[in-house]
Amino acid sequence: MSVEQIDTLVVGAGQAGIAMSEHLSNNDIPHIVLERERVAERWRTGRWDSLVANGPAWHDRFPGMEFASTDADGFAPKEQVADYLNDYAKMIKSPVRAGIEVLKAERIIGRPGFKVDTSQGVIEAANIVAATGAFQHPVIPPVVPSDAAVNQMHSFDYRNPDQLPEGAVLVVGAGSSGTQIADELQRAGRKVYLSMGPHDRPPRSYRGRDFCWWLGVLGLWDLSEMEPGTEHVTIAVSGAYGGKTINFRHLAGEGMTLLGLTQVYENGKLTFARDLIDNIANGDANYHKMLDDADAYVKRNGLDLPEEPQARKVYPEPECMINPVRELDLAEANVTTILWATGFRQDFDWLKVDAFDGEGKPQHQRGVSTEPGIYFLGLPWQSRRGSSFIWGVWHDAKHVADQITNQRRYVMYRPSNRQD
Repeated sequence: MSVEQIDTLVVGAGQAGIAMSEHLSNNDIPHIVLERERVAERWRTGRWDSLVANGPAWHDRFPGMEFASTDADGFAPKEQVADYLNDYAKMIKSPVRAGIEVLKAERIIGRPGFKVDTSQGVIEAANIVAATGAFQHPVIPPVVPSDAAVNQMHSFDYRNPDQLPEGAVLVVGAGSSGTQIADELQRAGRKVYLSMGPHDRPPRSYRGRDFCWWLGVLGLWDLSEMEPGTEHVTIAVSGAYGGKTINFRHLAGEGMTLLGLTQVYENGKLTFARDLIDNIANGDANYHKMLDDADAYVKRNGLDLPEEPQARKVYPEPECMINPVRELDLAEANVTTILWATGFRQDFDWLKVDAFDGEGKPQHQRGVSTEPGIYFLGLPWQSRRGSSFIWGVWHDAKHVADQITNQRRYVMYRPSNRQD
């Protein structure tokens, strides 16, 4: 059986893989993109029905094409995001092969390159770009036993309120996904409990400019790494319902019960940490710092942006903050579903190379692996805060493609026969 050979193999045809393909083509690097399902499949089937992009359409896109069906200041629904990426792949004539799963990749011994076993045969590649993204395997913490008398699901499997059995819902995790789902469930008439840990709570917009614009002009998109101790701080921001600032006091005032970090389950009861008040206070501090920084920027640059005093409105303290709930009897509270919005873990088990630390995390510098010929794309904070966004991964892809080009030049170099 003949073995196909290619210079660069890109694994994954989501936003990372498509961006990578564009820059490889621009650099005249022969490549193929393998996708086990469809282009941008996770946007279609790995998200809930009402999800929209967290950034406005003018910002959360590739430079080469605008969204066709979403206003520039609007937030594209998930299907439009998937269609956008598929249309972009067609526009750049990306060599995507859908329906092919990569099973294993390992270095060829005795000569350069990698042997890649796929569901449709073997491919040999000089370089591999792992562009499988950050949302691979849902993580449910081992807190509540699987045989407990309550329905448990991850946000990855949630689609809409009608999917859940009747009764109250405990949402664990107050990042963008958990907060949006909790809000949707409450709007649908469900009693909702929201367990939250440390979080940032930026304004959706302020003084006529979106949060994404403020991060740009304040230089915050280009932060190269998280501040120490903030690795587990989530961000609560949403484009749902036209884009509104998330305010937990307001949600609680409408009937949501806020809880601290979920800790222990025993005999049908969950206990929660004593951190609710601190978490809310720190989120508020993050919010007001953004407003203060924005005001200072406006003043410093003499911008004519309308003042927005209502942005500093303080909602009344809800009962769940005055008297925080430390223990919840699930049956007594009629909680029939626990929805875990607790993130994902990456899975590179197919990549049998020396490119990972003891915890299985990629070892790399801006996507360039410690293993020559192996590259990563689409990792959170790969080069900057914006790396996980569509526009951010496009810029990371350019850097990775340029590094592959540089290495090709070294490999192709042949010294002259001139004698000095």
